[in-house]
Amino acid sequence: MYWQEVSGNWFLVPERPRAIIHFLGGAFVAAAPHLTYRWLLEALYQEGYAVIATPFVNTFDHGAIAHETLITFEQGLTYLGKQRPELLALPIYGLGHSMGCKVHLLIGSIHSARRAGNMFVSFNNYPARKSIPLLDQALQQARQFVPDLQLDTRMEFVPSPEQTLDLIGTQYETPYNLLVKFRSDTIDQTRPLSDVLVRRFPQTTTVKIIQGSHTTPIAQDVQWQTSSSFSPFDAIGQFVKQEFYRDIKVLKAEILYWLEGERPIYG
Repeated sequence: MYWQEVSGNWFLVPERPRAIIHFLGGAFVAAAPHLTYRWLLEALYQEGYAVIATPFVNTFDHGAIAHETLITFEQGLTYLGKQRPELLALPIYGLGHSMGCKVHLLIGSIHSARRAGNMFVSFNNYPARKSIPLLDQALQQARQFVPDLQLDTRMEFVPSPEQTLDLIGTQYETPYNLLVKFRSDTIDQTRPLSDVLVRRFPQTTTVKIIQGSHTTPIAQDVQWQTSSSFSPFDAIGQFVKQEFYRDIKVLKAEILYWLEGERPIYG
């Protein structure tokens, strides 16, 4: 399989795709999703799903990021549709990790993008100061060099965490949603998101809690070369590899199980 770049997106398209998955990654690993999330995305491709991963660079204006990623995705899909028209008839599912969840939610709230459903893994909606621990320090250092520098100490993402949840509660229009939380994820905020979505779409919102941490979705393949005669070290290596992949394989299974559920193509 070979990743290809089209109109700023990275994509994998099987011969007979079942649906399209539009993927958006976390804030600090979203610039190269085809590399940082390679195992997970390629596993979904191998199950018959076309994957279009849209890179983005984090800024304070998350609304602008949502707008730009949607345009980039649509340009890529239009190009692919000219090569393979059958793709344009397929249902589209959003899949996001961490901040990528927020971007998908803004796409669905502000732009009303048509989606058969969305999958949110490890939703993160922290304010700027908690998301960027060095922000306060950077502001203080800037004032040391330029005492009269006027800086907005209330720097916050746009929309703010509170505004984001308000938008979802009033404008988000995709009824079918899967929320995945990992038990050892200390920065996950799935709970407040689930409160909003369950209240808005009580019959079609699914919440799953599984083993893993915030970095589980970026687990990568570790190649362990066994020696000509299987040694105790080889046994240890195989055990470590199995344990390392256990959580991400469960994540893959939950995503596939949900995707295979029956639902209208566009909710």
